[in-house]
Amino acid sequence: MATHPQTPTSSNAFSFLSKGWREVRDSADADIQLMRDRANSFKDLATSFDRELENFFNSATPPFSVPAMRSPPPREIEFVKSLRPKLSEIRRAYSSPDFSKRVLEKWSPRSRIRIDLSAIKKAIVSAEEDGIVDFEKRGRRLSFWEEWKNEGEGESKDWEPIRALKIRLKEFEKRGSSFEAFKNSEFLEKVKSGLKSMCKEPEESKEVPPLDVPELLAYFVKQSGPFLDHLGVKRDVCDKIVESLYSKRRNHLLLQSLSGEESSIVGNGNINDELDLRIASVLQSTGHRHEGGFWTDHAKHDPTDSERHVAIVTTASLPWMTGTAVNPLFRAAYLSQSAKQKVTLLVPWLSKSDQELVYPSSLTFTSPEEQEVYIRSWLEERIGFKADFKISFYPGKFSKERRSIIPAGDTSQFIPSKDADIAILEEPEHLNWYHHGKRWTDKFNHVVGIVHTNYLEYIKREKNGALQAFFVKHINNWVTRAYCHKVLRLSAATQNLPKSVICNVHGVNPKFLEIGEKIAAERELGQKSFTKGAYFLGKMVWAKGYKELIDLLAKHKADLDGFKLDVFGNGEDANEVQSAARKLDLNLSFQKGRDHADDSLHGYKVFINPSISDVLCTATAEALAMGKFVVCADHPSNEFFRSFPNCLTYRTSEDFVAKVKEALENEPYPLTPEQRYQLSWEAATQRFMEYSELDSILNKENNGEKSSLDKGKLVPKSVSMPNLTELVDGGLAFAHYCLTGNEFLRLCTGAIPGTRDYDKQHCKDLHLLPPQVENPIYGW
Repeated sequence: MATHPQTPTSSNAFSFLSKGWREVRDSADADIQLMRDRANSFKDLATSFDRELENFFNSATPPFSVPAMRSPPPREIEFVKSLRPKLSEIRRAYSSPDFSKRVLEKWSPRSRIRIDLSAIKKAIVSAEEDGIVDFEKRGRRLSFWEEWKNEGEGESKDWEPIRALKIRLKEFEKRGSSFEAFKNSEFLEKVKSGLKSMCKEPEESKEVPPLDVPELLAYFVKQSGPFLDHLGVKRDVCDKIVESLYSKRRNHLLLQSLSGEESSIVGNGNINDELDLRIASVLQSTGHRHEGGFWTDHAKHDPTDSERHVAIVTTASLPWMTGTAVNPLFRAAYLSQSAKQKVTLLVPWLSKSDQELVYPSSLTFTSPEEQEVYIRSWLEERIGFKADFKISFYPGKFSKERRSIIPAGDTSQFIPSKDADIAILEEPEHLNWYHHGKRWTDKFNHVVGIVHTNYLEYIKREKNGALQAFFVKHINNWVTRAYCHKVLRLSAATQNLPKSVICNVHGVNPKFLEIGEKIAAERELGQKSFTKGAYFLGKMVWAKGYKELIDLLAKHKADLDGFKLDVFGNGEDANEVQSAARKLDLNLSFQKGRDHADDSLHGYKVFINPSISDVLCTATAEALAMGKFVVCADHPSNEFFRSFPNCLTYRTSEDFVAKVKEALENEPYPLTPEQRYQLSWEAATQRFMEYSELDSILNKENNGEKSSLDKGKLVPKSVSMPNLTELVDGGLAFAHYCLTGNEFLRLCTGAIPGTRDYDKQHCKDLHLLPPQVENPIYGW
C-alpha cells in the first residue's frame, strides 16, 4: 500500500521550537558553568598562594631563632608574627561563600581580580635592568620592595589584603639595622625563589622567517664548492656568487624587527657562517635534525646518556689462536676497566663442521654459551682480573680459499640500537667486503676501524695476484671510506686507506711480561735462564714467513754451519713446508704448534721472524716482552720494535747471517720499566683512546662541555645540512649495499654461497628467527 508523506502539524512545529529552546538553555548553562569554574580556579590559586606564604614564614623561623637567652627576641620574629593576622584576613576574604558571586559580578574585560606581583617578578627575574636587587651596599634599600610599595600606593585597585601586606613590609624596612640581617636571610631567598616559580611566564615562540629561493641557491653553490673546483671554477668566484645571492635577503632581514638572538646571526661574521646559521635556524624551527647521510638510522644511541657503549666487532674467536681473535679480546678487557663505558665483544659463531676445520685439537662447542665460558676462562688466566664485558655472537662461515671467516647476514643487527653508540671494527675491510645491511656510520655515533692484515701482500702470492690486488685495493678504499669515521693502521705495512693514521694499538699478554720479569730476576741472581738457541713460531702457511725463512737458510747454509732452528706451528701448508725443508736438507726441527707462553719455550734466547707479510707480528712483541733477542727484517711492520735494543733488524741476506750470529754470541739486555710499559696493554689502550679520538669524545660528554648552542649561538652548525663529502660517502655505501645484495655479483667476487643471510643451522644455534621472518620485504 502506498504511503503518503505527513503534512506539517502544529504539534510538530511546537516540538521544533521546544528543541531550539533546549539547545539555547543548555548553551547558557554551559557558559555559566565555565564562569564558575574560572572563579573556582582563581580561588584555588589564592589558596595555594596562602600556603606558599605560610611555608615561607614557617621555614624562615630557624634562621632567625637563637638559643634561649635573657635578651628579647629578634625583630625578625616579631615581623613574621605580625604578618600572620594578615594571612588570616586573606584566607577569610577568598574563603567566604560570596567570593565566587563577587567575581562573577565584576567579571568584565577591564576589571582585574588578581594578585599583582609583576613588580616583584620584574625585580627578581630581570637581573639586567636597573631594578636588580643589590645586597652588597649597606646603604641601599631593596629596589623591588620599593617598586612594590610604590605600585601599591599608585594603584587603588589592588586587593585590600595585599595592600595591607605591602604597608607592613614598608614599615618593617624602616626599622633599621635588623633589615640588613633580613636581606641576607634564608627566608628572603626562599621568598624570591617561590615568587619566581609562581610568576614565571611561558616563553613566547620566536618565529623564524622561511627560506627564499636566493638563500637556497646560495647554500647549494656553497656546498658544491669542491665539485665546482674540479670543473675549474675558482673558490673566490663561488664566494662572490654566494655573497650576491645572499646579500639581498640579508639586507631584508636586517631591516625587519628581529629578536635579540636572531639579530645576532645577521650582520656578524662572514657570509658563509651567517648562511650556515641561517639554514640551521630554519631547520631547527621546523624540528628537523640531520643525522648524516640519506640513509639514516634514527634510533641511534643518545650520546647525552650518562654511560657510553662500545661494541668491538672482530673476524675470529678463540680457540683459534690468531691475532684478530686474541687482540680484540684483550682490548675489550682493558676498555671495560673504565667506568665511562660498557663494552660488548661481538665474535663469529661457526657451525660444528666449520669448527672442525678452524679450531685446533678437534675442539668444538655445542652452544655459544659453552664457547663463551672457554673464552673467559682463557682470558682470566692471563690478565689476572675479572673483566666485566659482554660477549655476543654473530653467524659466520669459514672460507677455505681465503682461509678466513666471512660474516653471514647483517652483522650490525646483533648490536641493539639502544647500545649502538661507538663501534670498533677489527679488520673493517674484511668485515665489509660482503656486508649487506645497515651502514655502520648511520647506526653508530662513532666508528673506528683497526687494520690488522696486509691483504694485498697475501693476494699477490696467488694466481693472477696482481690483478686481484688491484681490485681489492680499491674495494678496501671503498668500504672503509663508506663505513668508518676513523681508521687506525698498526703499521705502514698496510694499505694506505682513507681517514687513516698509523699507530700500534696492540699490547702483549701480561703473562709474557711476568715471564720476562722472572727471567730478569734469575739473571740478576747469576742463574742461566737461556739454555737453548733459536726458534720460530707461527701458523704454518707460506705467507707467514716460511718461504723467506727457507730461502735465507738455503742460501747461507754454509755460513750458518751447525745452526739449528726449532719451528713450532700448525697450518694448511705444513706438509709442503716440511717437504721443502727436507729436500734442501735444512737443519730445521718441526714441532706442533703451542702457546708462546708455554714453559718449554722459556729457555730459548733468540726468536727469528723473517716474515714481511705481517702488519705487526704479535709473536715478536711477546718475545721482546720475555727478554729474548729478536731477529727480524727491516720492514715497516717492525718499525715499532726498532727502539728496543734486543730487536736486531737486517736488510740483506748477509746481514741476516750477521744478526743471527750476534744474537747467539751475546746476552739480551734487560727491559727497563719504560720499555716494559710500552709493550703493555695499558699503554696500548691509552694510545688507542688518543688516536681513535675516543678519549676526547668520552671526556667531552663526561665533563659536560657545552655545545655552541649553549655558548651564545642560536643553533649549532652540526644540525644543518650534510656536506658534499657526507653525500659522497653515503652514495658509496648505498652502491655497495645494492651490489652486495645481488647473489650473482657476490659469487663473482669470491663470496661464499648463501652468506648474504644466515642459514638454518645458525638459526638453531643462535636462536634466531629465519631471515625471511626477520626481513620480510625482499630487497637487493
